[in-house]
Amino acid sequence: MPNRLASETSPYLRQHANNPVDWYPWGAEALERARAEDRPILLSIGYSSCHWCHVMERESFEDLEVAGLMNGSFVSVKVDREERPDVDQVYMKAVQVMTGHGGWPLTVFLTPAGEPFYGGTYFPPAPRHGLPSFRQVLHAAAEAFRERRGDVERGASEILSVLRQAGVGTENGDEPAGAGGWDGAEALLDEATRTMARQYDPAHGGFGRAPKFPQPVTLEVLLRQHARTGESAPLDMAVTTLRRMAAGGIRDHLAGGFHRYSVDARWLVPHFEKMLYDNALLAGAYLDAWRATGLDELRDVAEDTLDWILADMRGPEGGFCAAWDADSEGVEGRFYVWSPAEIAAELEPEDAALFCRVHDVTEAGNFEGRNILWLPHPVEVAARGAGMDAETARERLARARARLRAARALRPPPFRDEKVLSGWAALAIRALAEAGGALDRADYRDAAAAGAQFVLGAMRRDGRLLHVFKDGDARIGAFLEDYAALGNALISLHEATLEPRWLDEARWCCLRVLEGFWDPSEGIFHDAATDAEPLVVRARDPMDNATPSGNSLAAELLARAAHLFGEESYEEIARRAVARETAAMARYPTAFGRLLSVADRLDAPPTEVAVVGDPADPATRALIAAALSGFHRNRTVAGGRPGALPDGVPLLEGRDPVGGRPTAYVCRRFACQAPVTEPAALAAQLREAQRQA
Repeated sequence: MPNRLASETSPYLRQHANNPVDWYPWGAEALERARAEDRPILLSIGYSSCHWCHVMERESFEDLEVAGLMNGSFVSVKVDREERPDVDQVYMKAVQVMTGHGGWPLTVFLTPAGEPFYGGTYFPPAPRHGLPSFRQVLHAAAEAFRERRGDVERGASEILSVLRQAGVGTENGDEPAGAGGWDGAEALLDEATRTMARQYDPAHGGFGRAPKFPQPVTLEVLLRQHARTGESAPLDMAVTTLRRMAAGGIRDHLAGGFHRYSVDARWLVPHFEKMLYDNALLAGAYLDAWRATGLDELRDVAEDTLDWILADMRGPEGGFCAAWDADSEGVEGRFYVWSPAEIAAELEPEDAALFCRVHDVTEAGNFEGRNILWLPHPVEVAARGAGMDAETARERLARARARLRAARALRPPPFRDEKVLSGWAALAIRALAEAGGALDRADYRDAAAAGAQFVLGAMRRDGRLLHVFKDGDARIGAFLEDYAALGNALISLHEATLEPRWLDEARWCCLRVLEGFWDPSEGIFHDAATDAEPLVVRARDPMDNATPSGNSLAAELLARAAHLFGEESYEEIARRAVARETAAMARYPTAFGRLLSVADRLDAPPTEVAVVGDPADPATRALIAAALSGFHRNRTVAGGRPGALPDGVPLLEGRDPVGGRPTAYVCRRFACQAPVTEPAALAAQLREAQRQA
């Protein structure tokens, strides 16, 4: 008989609806029962595409004996971390305090008041690798709560004290950090670059040893350091990493897109889930690297990734879906791997031989007897070995990939989590908008506009943004990262389309960020709104995780909006938010990639471009593409139709077309250059501005 999770909209919770565990979703009913019966709470947190979450479910939550232990001693609560990032953040920090590490599945034992007293991540069904069995953990937690209640409550109180101090504390000492509380980004970026260089893997790209994560916001810092200093080493680290990832098995070489991370150092064997946020951020990183270098191969990967998002991540209602699972047919990666025989069955013999040579497909395999597709060598090398020129090889490989992609589509697919998260969707909207403007791709611009309209329509109620949409229902008040990511996406969408409505909505996001999340007395952003459900600690984490932190996205939004709307107070708040974290940024620079980029943006002289013209006119779109070309540390683009320019944008005051033609104005340091009507002339002005920055 299904448990309470059957009525939830979260796909992850529904996956547990037939467990024999008496699960509750997070909420008042579970907490009230725990208090009424004086029972400890067993809190289990995961997400739908989490491989080890599925493993623990099969091993423990589907086991009748384990379920009996849980039902007899605890109120068991299941949380989708993507649906409730605030709950996840608080209790993840608690487990990190207790154990020194974290991850998912997350298992936390709470007092009836919701205070954490013990926790960990994955627990196996039998003791192994130094881990106790889940049964042992259940017995120990229940016995401690029953027999040593005072010790449990004192320990929980100490953990909460640490969490509260971390939530509002600062590493900058007792002095209040304000707009003048830091000396600028130069020293921070220099130190960050030195740290990254020490961690950099020159053989395979990326940072540190296995497992390796893409870290697109870290690569953004390297691109900024190159743009600021002209040094080649930061650019080389970024480009080499992007190239190695694009060649590795972490990338899906048939359909496009990237898997979550690589379990090895050379990007070959991925953890096979595909996340919307990874691909949105990576598409942006490849686009920026193309803008910094002009290398078409980087632009191609950006487009390939965005094409995959459009093909496989758009939901039935119009939003962008959250994730694809790693498993299919009960096996991790089964959907993506190949044998030589399977390839031979779909291709002509010569094409099959070429494909296997290029993608290193062998009888022995490179993953549990089968083959993850990757590119260990340049296509030119494989073509020479096959006795053909590179162009011919590429054409044949493209045809082969199309046939294999069609054949793969007939396999049972991994599960797709179709819930829409407003913040993650905003990351995709931003990537599509920026690529659509820079590359003049109408499909990207249209998809970005449709995605923004969906979020602002289906996911907004009574003047408030909502966090999650599933099955026609939007719910849970939005978090800081949702509003801030959306505001940034809307500014980028205006830059690509010149539509005034996106600026109006971006201004609304700024106001909501400040009203709901900014604490002027402490000089910090909280991740949960002032009127959100109160937890034992108010969620706040200024560090980046898999996505940029809400704190950094909010500071970025206000820094960008300050130039657009002439709001000096926005820039002052952005500077104060950055200043509050400078000591931590200096100590742990790779954990603050996006905030370092915001610091650099605040340091760099702004380059402002006004474009006056009808965006339906190809000549106007060519000017937009030129305005968005190149990599600039602090660029603002605004515009609109003649006679209908957006209100409240100082850059656009008094701007008129020249000779009836679409026209662009470039301004720096409170001075504007002569207006231009040709994209080449605009690009030349921007290159000079970049050189002087």
